[in-house]
Amino acid sequence: MLRVAVPHKGTLSEAAIAMLREAGYRQRRDRRDLALIDPSLDVEFFYLRPKDIATYVGTGQLDAGITGRDLLVDSGTSARELVALGFGRSNFRFAAVPGAVGSEAELAGRRIATSYPGLVASRLDELGIEAEIINLDGAVETAVRLGVADVVADVVSTGTTLRQAGLELVGDPVLESEAVLITGTDTASSPGLEQLVRRLEGLTIARQWVMMDYDVRVDQVDRACALTPGIESPTVSPLHDKEWVAVRSMVQRDRTNSIMDDLHDLGAKGILVTEILACRL
Repeated sequence: MLRVAVPHKGTLSEAAIAMLREAGYRQRRDRRDLALIDPSLDVEFFYLRPKDIATYVGTGQLDAGITGRDLLVDSGTSARELVALGFGRSNFRFAAVPGAVGSEAELAGRRIATSYPGLVASRLDELGIEAEIINLDGAVETAVRLGVADVVADVVSTGTTLRQAGLELVGDPVLESEAVLITGTDTASSPGLEQLVRRLEGLTIARQWVMMDYDVRVDQVDRACALTPGIESPTVSPLHDKEWVAVRSMVQRDRTNSIMDDLHDLGAKGILVTEILACRL
């Protein structure tokens, strides 16, 4: 039986559970449940603190898990990333009082407050910098104001919370994080794990693409297909009116409106866009 860890609480948990449901896996209905078996797919799910998941997976106690990339790096375990899942995106950044620290090079000798000591230590090692790491559990943005630290290091989405605390971001993002499916380095591949990877990859790809259908004149079909090349090649079907053809192709979701504009300029009509629930490419 495949054993998989899922975040127990928070937005990461909600998104992970929703994605697993979309992938066809049974999931808990009561948040108090800490384990659930899906007998039809021979998988057992364990609902754990996101910060603990990499440890359970890295030590081989569980076969796979969903957690944040930042938490994976911070854990220092041998667990490895299998699939980036496309939700829970954030950046890991240093921040300090405006004018106090101009770049990462100036972190040397500073006191750095963080709830991700492993990630910070790894970054300091990369830079060849020695600094004191102050390990705090939870919000760290007040650490400078209270005199505990000179710099904070934390996961941010927009940086608004840090700015409200009177801090400014230092340097570029240390790490771009998102939810990831992980497994242990010594975990042998299994049909159940391969199936889980395929299903989650199919969903992440489907969320990046949409299906576009449109009609275009025959003399414009080559230009239209250049705009919508699809994965392999568009499907082009004849219409009753011999001067027109119907085209179907997958296009990247974030380019949908610009492509529709370009097709309209070519004289395409009946441009329709539909969601893709899942796919295998």
